[in-house]
Amino acid sequence: MPYRPFRSTYYDERMRAQPALLRARAPYLIKNTITGFVICSLVIGIYTYTINVISQDEFDDVIVPDEPIKRPAQQPSTTESVQQAMAARKQ
Repeated sequence: MPYRPFRSTYYDERMRAQPALLRARAPYLIKNTITGFVICSLVIGIYTYTINVISQDEFDDVIVPDEPIKRPAQQPSTTESVQQAMAARKQ
């Protein structure tokens, strides 16, 4: 069976739209354009609303300390603790 390339009445050999395809799509051009505009507007509206709501957030209820917490003097490191335990064991 010989090889037959894809053949369509809607596209030519270079895959360009033929007049038949343009005629078939013509009734839907306005509806599809309006639908696309509505969907894009909805997405932009939701995004804008979200950004506005988030930017109005105030952090008055968060308690911020006046000065940083002071930690006690550094405790001996783990190796020093182990050495002290070993020395106490030997005694």
